[in-house]
Amino acid sequence: MNTDLFFSVANHTMTVVAVDASYTKPLQTNVIMLGPGQTTDVLLTADQDIGRYYLAARAYSSGQGVPFDNTTTTAILEYEGGSTTSTPVMPNLPFYNDTQTVTSFADRLKSLASQDHPAFVPQSVDENLLYTVGLGLINCPGQSCGGPNGSRFAASMDNISFVLPTSFSILQARQLGKKGVFTTDFPDNPPVQFDYTAQNISRALWSPVKDTRVKVLKYNTTVQVILQGTNIFAAESHPIHLHGYDFYIVGAGFGNYNSQTDPQKFNLVDPPMRNTVNVPVNGWAAIRFVADNPGAWLMHCHLDVHITWGLATVFVVNNGPDELLSLEAPPIDLPLC
Repeated sequence: MNTDLFFSVANHTMTVVAVDASYTKPLQTNVIMLGPGQTTDVLLTADQDIGRYYLAARAYSSGQGVPFDNTTTTAILEYEGGSTTSTPVMPNLPFYNDTQTVTSFADRLKSLASQDHPAFVPQSVDENLLYTVGLGLINCPGQSCGGPNGSRFAASMDNISFVLPTSFSILQARQLGKKGVFTTDFPDNPPVQFDYTAQNISRALWSPVKDTRVKVLKYNTTVQVILQGTNIFAAESHPIHLHGYDFYIVGAGFGNYNSQTDPQKFNLVDPPMRNTVNVPVNGWAAIRFVADNPGAWLMHCHLDVHITWGLATVFVVNNGPDELLSLEAPPIDLPLC
């Protein structure tokens, strides 16, 4: 759960038909890229010579100097009637840092957008949010930690390193009106604007604030989130997952997001629908969804180590106008956390 993966089947072409349980236009490919938390449905035709073929996967690692597991995991596709002991054919997997292949695969994914499976892509937005995502360092006063120069690794969105509550869940505190568990002032934009993907970013921007802040959304609000990667400490691809929702990935690119020119290139016709988006290394991704599922929903990096470092936030979605569109009150015998 700490690595994106390339996956391929030797000498076979796969046809992608769905991602994250949402149908796509059929896409033929020799390799797919899977981020942690993502699923991909593929069709494979056993139309090759009788023999044995490796299914293989290995890491896509976009961060320069970031350690990763460089082993290759395999299984064997074996045709009936052939040898059971011959050496299987190995697929040609992309190199570990082949961002071009990752980008090409992501760009070719499109929603099915058919009459039976339409794509309801929001054409306008009520909430336009820009969240930076990336790493950082936190000092360890009075002690030496395991990070560079005795510091500790951290991660954040909009420079807020998320702290999980310990006494009450956010939803429980919201429902019961419990004060002091979280605040509702998560910023809509980075508190400090800078060249997010520059080669050398001021050390003054490396240390995030540790806090439990959430963004409150009115019911049925149309939301756009620009997820902007940063080059603080180390730039890398981040698989960002949102609980409680699927969303449309309407755009992505490298460098800093440009609010004037980049929306002109958005796909508002048949963008892929997913629940996890890979934010490109030193780049950005744009997602849209309608906040029609009341509750407290975590949005976080699906690299396990990053969520423990604080790369997360929470959307608190208000109830709708009637009981059928609202959360029920917790039962009186709800066990305490």
